[in-house]
Parts: sequence; structure tokens; C-alpha cells
Amino acid sequence: MAKKYTLINGYPEYMRESIKLVEKTRNKRVGKLPKPMTLEERDELLNLCHPDYAPGGKRKISVGVNQGDIAPNEVADLLESKPLVDSKDIDLTKPDFETDLLIIGGGLAGTSAALLANDNGIPAEKILLVNKLRHGDSNSIMAQGGTQAADRPNDSPAIHFIDALGGGHFTNKPEVLKALVEEAPLSIKWLCDLGVLFDREPDGSFTELSGGGTSRKRMHACRDYTGMEELRVIRDEFRSRNIPFLEFYPAIELLTDPENGKVTGALLWGLETKEYMVVKAKATIMATGGFGRLHIRGFPTTNHYGATYDGAVIAYRAGAKLRDTDTVQYHPTGAAYPQQIIGLLLTEKLRTSGAQPLNKKGESFVYPLEPRDVEASAFIRECYINDNGVSTPSGMKGIWLDTPMIDLVKGKGATAKSFPGMIRMFNRFGIDMTKDPVLVFPTLHYQNGGIETDPGGKTNIPGLFVAGEVSGGVHGKNRLMGNSTLDCIVFGRISGVEAAQYIKSCKGKDKLSLNHIDNWNQQLINAKIKSPLKAPILFPEYRGKAVLARMIDIF
Repeated sequence: MAKKYTLINGYPEYMRESIKLVEKTRNKRVGKLPKPMTLEERDELLNLCHPDYAPGGKRKISVGVNQGDIAPNEVADLLESKPLVDSKDIDLTKPDFETDLLIIGGGLAGTSAALLANDNGIPAEKILLVNKLRHGDSNSIMAQGGTQAADRPNDSPAIHFIDALGGGHFTNKPEVLKALVEEAPLSIKWLCDLGVLFDREPDGSFTELSGGGTSRKRMHACRDYTGMEELRVIRDEFRSRNIPFLEFYPAIELLTDPENGKVTGALLWGLETKEYMVVKAKATIMATGGFGRLHIRGFPTTNHYGATYDGAVIAYRAGAKLRDTDTVQYHPTGAAYPQQIIGLLLTEKLRTSGAQPLNKKGESFVYPLEPRDVEASAFIRECYINDNGVSTPSGMKGIWLDTPMIDLVKGKGATAKSFPGMIRMFNRFGIDMTKDPVLVFPTLHYQNGGIETDPGGKTNIPGLFVAGEVSGGVHGKNRLMGNSTLDCIVFGRISGVEAAQYIKSCKGKDKLSLNHIDNWNQQLINAKIKSPLKAPILFPEYRGKAVLARMIDIF
């Protein structure tokens, strides 16, 4: 029988004892932070504690273009899975839709791509955007912290480049990262011109904050719902142009021309109609997002319900090359209490605003703005090696994030002004984050790797472009705060332009086939892979032992 606790303002009595220690040290900690780690100290900590480096949980991919590369077991399983359909059962002779541009995914990347393709000569009626869920149901709309762009006199795209390269452990694809940072200021201007309401100072200049691993203040935010505001405006513009879109129609396979291997559309599955739909397209943009709902290594996640790696799986079968399949980003500050919100994101902006991570003794043990992988590893070490984590009634351990420090340093009301979403989330459970600290622990946040592209969003397959989290290369082995929404907007825009140019150069009639999945099935046989798994899985499995609040396997 579960032990019962008396709650005092949302916390059990025994957790209140630890909170007293936090309160005792609070005034002494004003203006005093641990020093940032050296590169050597960071590497030592990552090798000791980060889930990417911990033994187990990964293996080599056994088939396909990336055969021999290392990936988490959950990712490798999907990449080695069987298709959901048999090519002989699908009639491709009469497509349900014929369009110039098919966009798969309706977050920031896909929606931005549609607008720029339209701006570059593709008529609205010749664009089709398809969504697994509703238009906008994505990680984009859940993004909180901000969007980076070097637009201050003391900053530059070159400095932004160096910050992101260091944060990615110098494994980023340089030419793609260069495109990201150079296009960033223009992308912010574009968003403002469309109507995005970024936070501003009384004189009208942008309110900009720093982030973990950044050397300049370049974070453009809309309180703590930046992605929602950006997508609100972009989606409104999309709708005003009457660009066609389908909801509840995930793509389950790409279509290819058997003569040249180019992508010529996609096969969709109607979640409500239970029918297949064939879409023929001259160009296809993949913008399906990440893999958070695979719960890699048992971690909870910040990701939306449909983030199950679909785009990478079907692109891989068609021959698309992946990169950085071995790396996963765990955000340091996922909610660890109460049980109902475990894994949900607590934006990094809380730490840039003054909130400090503390152990159960109320001690500051890590510089608050280390790169995310380093910060997350420090939390893990403090909880599970140093045994200084705070235990919850469910047995999970966590670190205090001393959010009352924000009002203490910036003045009363600063938290309410900048973090209305966070305050609302904790108020539901009787916790006032302006008076009490909140408990956090690393949560699965971002797919660092993905489908490899060039700076124009092109892949190694003609006719297939990629934008957003499903792509790989721009972030290397670790992404910095604010470069995700930027990635979506920059490469959504670029891929829209590049796809439009590609479409204008298309000549002749493309053929439709699913021959590549027949070839794929033969590769599985040759590799002696007998897994019963079929993919894309479309949605996570939460029956039986596979539940959201799970044991994290590295502990």
C-alpha cells in the first residue's frame, strides 16, 4: 500500500524539510554561482553520467544506408522494422491527389516551407500540407524558451556559429550550421513582419537573454510560449492564403520513381477514414519532427503525442542517409514532481532569469547555464552518484530549481510577467513557484540527429527535402537552447525556396511505385532480421508495463 503524506502547499511534509534548507541559503546565494566547467571537466562528466555514454541501451544498425552506425535500441528497432503495407495491395494508378509540393508535417518547419514555396511561385492550390494530427499539433507549439538570432552590435553570426559548434562538440555539419546562423536575423525580421509579438524593452528593442552554452544574449522570446506565438502567426498566414491541408493523415511510406529513385509523393493513412490515400508530388518536404515518444532509455519526455520517428523511418527505407543516430538530448529541467506532470518542460529561460539548481541540502553544485548535456549530467551525478537528490513519493529523485530567486533578483512580479504558463502549470497542484522551489530532473527532449541534408535542405534522394527536427547535421551531438525553433524557421523557409526551384525544373512525367519497400524487405531477409515490428508506429504504446512514469534503465 502506498504511503500517505500530508501535503503542505503542494509538497509532502518530508520534502518541506529540504525546502527549509533551500530557503536558509537563498539570500547567501544572490550573485554567487559555481564557476563554469572547463572542457576537460565537461568531457569527464559526460562520460560518467550522460545517458548517451552510459553502457547499454544502444547497438549497431544492421541494414540500410547507415548499416554499422550506432543508435539507441528503440531507434534501431524502428529502422529495421517491416513496412505497414504490401506493395501489391496498393493501387497507385489513380492518385487521390496530384500536386506540385507535398509537405509532411504541420509544425513551424512545414508551415514555413509552404509560405516560402508560395512566395516563390508555387500556387497555393498546388501545395498540400498533411498532418498526422491537427495542423499545429507538434513540438513547435510546445517550445517555450526562445529563438536565437545574432542581431545586437556586440554579437554576430560568426559568434553564434562558434557557440553552436562548441555546444555540438564540434560535430555539426559546418556548411549547414553556417546557413542557420546567417539566416537567423532575417528570420526574426520575417516573423516580426508577420506579426509575432516578441518581448520588448520600453524603448522598443528586443528583450534578449542568454542560454546555456551561449556567450551573448540573443534569445528572442514571447514570455514562455514562444513556439505557440510563432506558430499562431505563421499558421494564420498559411490559412489566409487558402493553402490546402489534411488533418489526421500521417504518411506511412514515400513513393518513388523506379527508374531514377526520386521521391514522387507519399502514401497516407486516414486515422478517421481507415483508408489509404495516394498523393503524387513533384517535390516532397519532410518536416515530421522528432522521436521523444519512443521514451529512449525509459526517460519521460517533453514531446507531443505524435513524436514517434515516422519521417526518418520511411525516408530511410527509400534510401535517405541519416547522421548522428547515436545522440539524444535530455533537457536538464523536466518536471519531477508532482507525478501528473513528470517530464513536462520547464524552460531553460528560468535559469537564464536567475533560478538556481540546488541539491537536497540547499547547496548550489553546478553553473546554471552549462550546455544542456553537461547540465543534465550534473543533475544525474548529484542525484545518483553523490546521493544528494530529493526523493519523491513515487521514488523518483530530482533537483530543486529555486524559482523564487527570480523575483528576489529581478523584483517582485518578474516571474509572473515572464512565465505565466509555468505558474499556471504548478498552481494546478497547489504549488506557488514564486514562493517555493520546483523539483526537476532530465527529460528526453530533442532528436539531435536525423536525415542528413545540405544547406538547402536537400537530401541524397532527388525530390526529397527535409526541415526541422527530423533533419540531422546542424546541431551535431547537442543542441543549444533557441536553435530548435530557429532551425525550423530557417530551414523551413530555405526548403520551401529550394523545393520551388526544383519543381520549376521538373520535366516529364514521374512514375509512382513502392518498389523500394520490396527491396527493403529483401534487405531484411538478407540481413536475417526477423523482428515482428512494423513501422511507422504512429503513436506510442502505453499499455501494460509501457507507461509514462517508468524506471529509467541507466539507474
